[in-house]
Amino acid sequence: MVQVTPLRRLVLTLSAVSAVAVTGSLGAGSVTAHAGPGPARPSLAPPPLRDEDRPASGDHLTVTVRGAGGGADGTFAVRCRPDRGTHPDVSGACAAVDRNTRWGRDPFAPVPEGSVCTMRYGGPATAHVTGRWAGRPVDTTFERGNGCQIERWDRFVPLLPGAGRTPARP
Repeated sequence: MVQVTPLRRLVLTLSAVSAVAVTGSLGAGSVTAHAGPGPARPSLAPPPLRDEDRPASGDHLTVTVRGAGGGADGTFAVRCRPDRGTHPDVSGACAAVDRNTRWGRDPFAPVPEGSVCTMRYGGPATAHVTGRWAGRPVDTTFERGNGCQIERWDRFVPLLPGAGRTPARP
């Protein structure tokens, strides 16, 4: 029989609490049984990909830019995989959205409420983006009214025009 010392009891308790925490955060189906001695260990394999999370050939966005000036204003269509549309840099626009896309996160999510942002003003430019991306509907607005909004906008350049840069029209 294995003697349970106070240290071993603490390790077993912490292992069990960790397994419960992992189970709660990953979902009940993500923990596997462990046949060897000691506590169960969670499986850290990612969950299976769902059909709606797979890259879709139907990804399409409509971008309407206002107040950017320098010929960057207008409404542009973007289709990805294969890249095509009326946007001045379709491939760059698709790449910008791709690099911001993470499993389980909305790439177009607004700046979280309560964020601490610098009081910089990036100009009067606004953009409205609608369509579908990764199988999900998109309907979001961008602006450049403070540091957080500017940072969010800049992550999507060249889908959105860069500050001080005018995209060349085809």
